[in-house]
Amino acid sequence: MATAGGPVGLRWALRARSAFRLENGRRKAFGQESLGPISLSGFSFLQPRRAYRAALCTELAKPLVVRDVPSSSLQPHEVRVRVHCCGVNFADILACQGLYQEKHSLPFTPGMEFSGDVMESGADVSSVKKGDRVIGVANTKALAEEYVADQKLLWTIPQGVPYEEAATLPVSYGTAILALEHRAHTRAGETVLVTAAAGATGLATVDVASNVLKAKVIAAAGNDSKCSLALQKGAVQSVNYSQADLREEVKKLTANKGVDVAIETIGGDIFKEALHSLAWEGRIVVVGFAGGTIPSIPANLLLLKNISALGLYWGRYRNQDFPVFSSALSSALQYCQEGRIQPHIGAVFKLEEVNEAFAHVTQRKSTGKVIISVS
Repeated sequence: MATAGGPVGLRWALRARSAFRLENGRRKAFGQESLGPISLSGFSFLQPRRAYRAALCTELAKPLVVRDVPSSSLQPHEVRVRVHCCGVNFADILACQGLYQEKHSLPFTPGMEFSGDVMESGADVSSVKKGDRVIGVANTKALAEEYVADQKLLWTIPQGVPYEEAATLPVSYGTAILALEHRAHTRAGETVLVTAAAGATGLATVDVASNVLKAKVIAAAGNDSKCSLALQKGAVQSVNYSQADLREEVKKLTANKGVDVAIETIGGDIFKEALHSLAWEGRIVVVGFAGGTIPSIPANLLLLKNISALGLYWGRYRNQDFPVFSSALSSALQYCQEGRIQPHIGAVFKLEEVNEAFAHVTQRKSTGKVIISVS
């Protein structure tokens, strides 16, 4: 290829070298290209790409920073979404501490669920179009002003459902529906024990069990105000397990029969008490270990009472059984549109307040879902 010589060629070479250094610097900072090449008469230029703000974890167990990052190009099956709201999940916080089961290379942007508008779509996208309101799920990267999604991981928000409410649905209500309907096969009239009942997943479980499945819910939480909130959401009885023995209280509330289903998110001693609270042929669904202790299961108890201990890892359904995963989110949207569920938003923070939002969750100040309002 021919090249220009003399002073003009030298100036072009210096500009190109300067642009190359800038591009490399941004690649190191963000882990991706920020400038795209174009060609004109044999010369290579670098064209700036649009940037957007994102929350970045640059060092594990350190505060996140909000920076401009470059937009990426779309693949034919992908959709660019302008994010309005992003849900905060305990898994996001664990990932930023390096404690989550799925590890991410630094720097990375957390965020597993979002709501927003379609900005543009790839050539092969047929499920959504520009301007559509959508919710979506992700492994990471949703805590930002825009997100590029696979079209199959987007669901249209029904008319009348606000962005904030929609952003609460994927993880918390998706988990609640899978736990209650798909794993425990909860039936109307059964008694369901829900631990951490005022948290995001707990309140969603209370809501679905009480108002959709018509089960009788015993809500267990760590203080009276949280118990009161769960009662407002549909629970018929509650136990403050910071002041009373959960197993003994459940016995009293069920006339020694026990509960048919337990949805357990804490682990440790609370899990053991919930397990002992099951009735004959009861089912306990293990959703997480928010208390930090992974308990062991006494197999003899499973045998003696013919009970079942089940696990639920919500995110794995996306890869292992996508139809079930997708159906749970579609059900959540339908229940919300029909007014059968009422998502509880405990607090809303701005993107620049992401560290305050994380602290609100880790310090056990939150009830229901904490939302980041991005735009």
